[in-house]
Formats: sequence, C-alpha cells, structure tokens
Amino acid sequence: MRETTPRSPAGLRADAVFEGGGVKGIGLVGAVTEAERRGYTWANLAGASAGAMVAALLAAGYTGEELGALLLDLDYRRFLDPGRLAGPVLSLLCDNGLYRGRELEAWLDGLLGARGVRNFGDLVVPEFADDPRYRFRLRVIASDLTLGRLLVLPQDISEYGYRPDDLGVARAVRMSASIPFFYQPVVLADRLRGGRNVIVDGGVLSNFPVWLFDSQGEGPPPWPTIGFKLVEPGEGQPRAIRGPVGLLTALFATMMEARDAQYIEDEDFVRTIAIPTHGVGTVDFDLPRARAQELYEAGRAAAAEFFEHWNFGRYVAAFRSAGRAAPRDRGRRLRGV
Repeated sequence: MRETTPRSPAGLRADAVFEGGGVKGIGLVGAVTEAERRGYTWANLAGASAGAMVAALLAAGYTGEELGALLLDLDYRRFLDPGRLAGPVLSLLCDNGLYRGRELEAWLDGLLGARGVRNFGDLVVPEFADDPRYRFRLRVIASDLTLGRLLVLPQDISEYGYRPDDLGVARAVRMSASIPFFYQPVVLADRLRGGRNVIVDGGVLSNFPVWLFDSQGEGPPPWPTIGFKLVEPGEGQPRAIRGPVGLLTALFATMMEARDAQYIEDEDFVRTIAIPTHGVGTVDFDLPRARAQELYEAGRAAAAEFFEHWNFGRYVAAFRSAGRAAPRDRGRRLRGV
C-alpha cells in the first residue's frame, strides 16, 4: 500500500494520465512542459494511443521540453509505412489496415533505447517492486478485440502467458496506437488458451483512463492524478452524418468518447487539463509545423489556466477526504469484471 497521508503541494508530485489523439499528442506535450515548468514531477504515468507514447517517453526520462523539440519538427508522414500489398484496398482486405506501423514502433524504440529503456523491466519502481499494481512506472491501455476486453499493460500480458517485465515498451505502445483500419492491428499469440488475439487502439475501450490510479479503501491519495485531455471543437454537440464516410467517422468518435464520458465524474473534471485541438484531426499526418506549434502552445496555455485554479488540498477535502465514499473502481467496471 502506498503512503496515504496527502503531501504538501510543495512536493508537486503527481500521477499523469494522457488521452489518445494521434498527431494531436503535441498538445499533451505542451501541457506537460508547462506543468514541469511549475515544478511538477511524475510518479506514475499512463495513456492510450498517442497518450501512451507521451507517457512512455516521460517514463523513460524525457522532459516535456525535450519532447516538444522532437515533435515540433517531426515529419509525421514517415509513419505512413504502406502495407506489404500494393494499394490501400488490398491492405485493408488482407492486413486489416492501411499502414504497418513498424516505422512508428522502430522510431519509439530508438528514443526509449537512448535512455536505457527497452522492456517494462527497465521501468520497475524499486520501492514498489513487490506490489503488482504499482511495480511499473508506466501503464499502457490497449483493446483485445478477440476477447472483447480492455488491457492494462504490462500487467495484463501475464494473462496470455508472458512475463510483464519482458514486454517491450515500444511494442505495448504500438498495440495501443493501432487505430482501427488505419494501422494494422497487432496479433498476439495466446500461450495459455491457444490461438491468436487481435489487439487494437486502447481508445476503443478507454481513451482517457483517468481513473486508473484511483484506489478504494486507502484513504486520501498521497499526491494527485492529473488528467491531460484533448478537447475537440464542438465536442458534445450533435454530429452531422452524411453518407458512409460520415457514418464511419461518427462511429469511431463515439467509440473513443462515449464510454469514458459515462464514467467521468466531477472529481475527474476538476483534475483534468482540457487542451483545445483547434480542429486538427487524429490522422492529419501532413500537419504543418505552424499548426503543430499552435497545438503545443494551446497545451501550455490550457495547463497554465488549470494551475491557476488547481488546489490539491481542496480536491482531497471535496472528493477524497475521510468519511466520503471511496471512488468507484471504474477500471473494473470498464473491464466487465
């Protein structure tokens, strides 16, 4: 069990949970940069899809400022590695995705390796080495379509017959970033049940798992969880659905937003930095640098606004103090157990 006495805000330690959003992840990095400028350091980190990538690089020791320098000048088109078959239709029909995703995984693996991180065994927190829940500094969210369940990696990889310590960090992020029909899914051999499981984007089941580090019956948290959420223009407004393309777009938007919205409560909103995306799309891989800079600055501005009003002591008194009900275990509810 972790320490249960709330620390003074002067410690400025926090858990961080990042929403997925493809190339919009540069906005998450802008918000992280502002938080770190104000003295915040990260205890546990988690995310889905692009949020998983940001969380993984922070867990490996990169700063928000370093990530900003990397992503602002990144040509995202390098990650559009075509499938093994000629033509997008054949790639979709035969490989279930337009792009392989190998370039994304290799790029991330190189960055992590430069900081001495390859597998989750490199991210074990020594003081919690014997606590399965907090053993690893990083959690990555993915979705198993074969079993119809949410995966929290690396812990859940043991249910397929693998050691969590041996799971590659870049591989886990690649699983989480498998945007359906865009990137080919990761096929995982199930060593316990046999067969092969299809793993896709974590956002299909939980794109914003801000609940992940909440726990029941342990009293007030020792430090806060801060959520980093990407907010679309007109979010929550009715969608115009015209034709099959509009239907497909609405389908994925609903998958990514509706399930999390069902469980996001007041206690989650008050601990969440809402980052406007200014209309940038998840797969706008030809994003100009000026637009990337706009997203980055939007993240910084959103974080600055958040910290002007954020008070951990007030949060604990309002939502997590003695005598109040412990937060519901939304993770288990999402996973249907």
